[in-house]
Amino acid sequence: MISPFIAGMIADRFFASEKVLAAFHIAGAFLLYGASLQTKFAPLYALLLAYCLLYMPTIAISNSLSFRNMTDPGTQFSTVRVLGTFGWIVAGNVIGFLKVEPTPVPLRIAAAASVVLGLFCFLLPHTPPVATGKKTTVRDVFGLDALKLLSDKSFAIFAISSLLICIPLQFYFAFGNPFLNDYGVQNAAGKMTMGQMSELFCMLLIPWCFKRLGVKYMLIVGMFAWVVRYALFAMGNAGPLAWMLYAGILLHGICYDFFFVTGQIYVDKRAGESIRSAAQGFITFLTYGVGMFIGAWLSGAAVDFYTTNVGGVLNHNWRAIWMVPSLASGVVLLIFALLFHEPGARDNRTTETVPANAES
Repeated sequence: MISPFIAGMIADRFFASEKVLAAFHIAGAFLLYGASLQTKFAPLYALLLAYCLLYMPTIAISNSLSFRNMTDPGTQFSTVRVLGTFGWIVAGNVIGFLKVEPTPVPLRIAAAASVVLGLFCFLLPHTPPVATGKKTTVRDVFGLDALKLLSDKSFAIFAISSLLICIPLQFYFAFGNPFLNDYGVQNAAGKMTMGQMSELFCMLLIPWCFKRLGVKYMLIVGMFAWVVRYALFAMGNAGPLAWMLYAGILLHGICYDFFFVTGQIYVDKRAGESIRSAAQGFITFLTYGVGMFIGAWLSGAAVDFYTTNVGGVLNHNWRAIWMVPSLASGVVLLIFALLFHEPGARDNRTTETVPANAES
């Protein structure tokens, strides 16, 4: 929750973005390898937490670096981001093929990949800090300059909706795989990569949809897909209604791309050049930080509430469990649809850049 702010400030003021990325990924590799050697929970957790403090900021910095080196992020970003989705698919299938889930091997593979990625970052376009030489204040350290974007009502609604929608999202990340395994779905981890495969396809649709739908309606479509996905999980089963489970997995492409990727493009348009990294870090803080933190606790509480222990055997009422995030996503969708409005020609249904001054 805190590291994206500090890392964004570092990339904006002190070091070139590609060097920050390289340093974080290479240092993270050592932490991952150290974690793979642990046999006790406390040191394992500490090392993974330290790794996350380095890794999570790289999402925002990578976005900022990409946007700064693109002439038209609205149409170009998706063609770059789609390769990240391909990486998810490769990683999931490699681990599944090797059958090493209950071993330290995945952490060691990740450590090796982190070294390779860190070295590759030195080959990225040179992206120097845009606010170098400026006096650094406490406000800069915590990226508080990005908070001025909240003075714009539309951005504030977007930010709040982004936080809230990540609460039900955590139900899928935390319990999607246990749910499928509980229902007896074979090779559940492999089948869940269908979601990333659909993400590949949807990512390529973003430029076309961005021009025709605009920011608001793309975000609405993304949130509505979450409502439908969780409802499908609630109603499906591993028998005659198995198609509902697979449909829910396949909706991941629309759920993620139409909301998160569109949101990243929107943030880039609203933020000024001097706070671009900080603004991306702010949204990362709200979504992957606060939203998923709250979601982790609430999803666990909901699962516990709808789980019974009969003779030492846990029985989950998955229908009731999945209706919780479905209804929650529906409430967020309604709030966003009613309150969000982005000024501009045809609700931003073009790729023209929104004025950087969010207060204009």
